[in-house]
Amino acid sequence: MIKSGAPRSLGLPAPEARLRFDTELQEIGGGPRRRLLMVDDEPAFELSFYCGTCPFLFRRLEGSREKLSLEGVQEQLTGALHDLDDGGVIDAFATLLPEGEYLPLLLRVKPRLVVPGKDGDYFSGEQVTTWGIDQFWGLPEYPHTPYYRTFETVVDTDAHLYEFVVPMVPPTWNERGRVEEYVTLMEQGTVPTAVAISTLDVCQPALDRGDDYFVHWGLTHFLLDGHHKLEAAATAGQPVQILSLLALGESLAGADDCARLPALRAQPRVARASGA
Repeated sequence: MIKSGAPRSLGLPAPEARLRFDTELQEIGGGPRRRLLMVDDEPAFELSFYCGTCPFLFRRLEGSREKLSLEGVQEQLTGALHDLDDGGVIDAFATLLPEGEYLPLLLRVKPRLVVPGKDGDYFSGEQVTTWGIDQFWGLPEYPHTPYYRTFETVVDTDAHLYEFVVPMVPPTWNERGRVEEYVTLMEQGTVPTAVAISTLDVCQPALDRGDDYFVHWGLTHFLLDGHHKLEAAATAGQPVQILSLLALGESLAGADDCARLPALRAQPRVARASGA
């Protein structure tokens, strides 16, 4: 299930917004400048490099240490939203966002919790098949956080879409009682709603060094509200809804790619056949 709307101008001027995107300044002659998601002016996540040829990336940093829930909309988010404007949720979370154009998406997913380096990890699995391991470290990329995998599908024969939900704090920080409450609600048929700021990064290596050379579309939802809900859904094998606010101007994707996303996200889930 997916609902999408037209792009909207949302957010506050950068000095007033709790969230913003930035590029880390480095001395002349230094390495590539890091692309960052900031929370309260502190680096919270390192994102894929602007070049678009380096591996897709989200990496948790020291500034990612609190959830960004809003008290005034919790009742609306306890269950499923029926449309994008239900209960003024978008306007409420717009007070956290940096000024820009956003594509609202309302998605229903069944998340699977993944621990880096273990079964199902994109960074030590699908990414390595295309980029190989990091030439300097001799290791796969490491996101420094557990995360949720939710969806993947074919873009075309040379490109594949992968979707991730990334918590602001690890699931081990969640309150056990609240997770169990949501598990019970979900088993009774409730589908609660989480909220995320999202990016779409389209990445392709400059050189073919892997076993399966193709373009990786990485749709990443950075979780603002719903940490207990995502863990509960993963635990119970139940669906959860995500209200995604896709930051169009901060994604490594062209306007045409972003415009394709609702249709791609509405396709059936399909894993990539290696070497397809």
